[in-house]
Amino acid sequence: MIAGLAQNGYSREALKLFDSMKDSSTQPNYITLLGVLFACSHAGLVEDGWCHFRSMKKLYGIEPGREHYACMLDLLARAGKLNKAVELINEMGFEPDGAMWRTLLDGCRAHKNVDLAMHAAEQILKLNPQDAGSYILLSNIYANAGRWDDVAGIRKVMNEKGIKKQPGCSWIEVGKQIHTFVLGDGSHPQINEIKIQLESLIQRLVRAGYVPDLNFVLKDLEGEEQREDSLRYHSEKLAVVFGLMNLPKGQTIRIRKNLRICGDCHLFVKLATKLEKRTIVIRDPIRYHHFHDGACSCGDYW
Repeated sequence: MIAGLAQNGYSREALKLFDSMKDSSTQPNYITLLGVLFACSHAGLVEDGWCHFRSMKKLYGIEPGREHYACMLDLLARAGKLNKAVELINEMGFEPDGAMWRTLLDGCRAHKNVDLAMHAAEQILKLNPQDAGSYILLSNIYANAGRWDDVAGIRKVMNEKGIKKQPGCSWIEVGKQIHTFVLGDGSHPQINEIKIQLESLIQRLVRAGYVPDLNFVLKDLEGEEQREDSLRYHSEKLAVVFGLMNLPKGQTIRIRKNLRICGDCHLFVKLATKLEKRTIVIRDPIRYHHFHDGACSCGDYW
């Protein structure tokens, strides 16, 4: 229950439930405390997270495991406490895995720490030399810092090794049939109409204040127009418009995505729910996002 509340954006409620659990003299276990740390991570509650983490062994006799450390790393990296995250890695009694280094790399992207990003990416690629996502993420970190020679170097290495970026893919069920949308794939029978309706929706959103965020598209695409065009057809945008076209008014649109939703699509969906008066739920690998009336259950912290 605690983990489920946190995963759906109700971290405060999850922590209140944990308090009620303690008040009833119910002893938390390994999994309970993992859910508590997950709740702190997804709400940015750094001090609360530290308090619960440090009390695991002292109050409950539970030794923090790899999953608990991973939650704390996620909390610290999201909050920009990157040096503290590195300290935590160094004090662990086991070697960090690729997912932990990727968490740190994501934090470096969000908080523009190029030097630490290079170190984190190096560790990831030692463990998995074919990790396309880390190459792309480091490339964009370099680009945001204006280090274009380094961007070119990464692209060269990727081409030489035949490493391809995993395409974003979104699924939506309509009429008991699963419809799949992939960036650059025009095979869906309604794709032309979807693109027309998407363009119309974007124009309406722009009038309402939406500005496409080009930070969430590959930096080596030539020209702002090409980059904006790539951003426009992200798979979740296509799935959202398909849902608006084919589901009855008032029915919640539910979408599953294989990659983490980008910041631009997150803003797009928030504004679309307000404009279209529709609830949209998107499940990405990180969490559920419940969009309604221009807001998201994650509180823009994911």
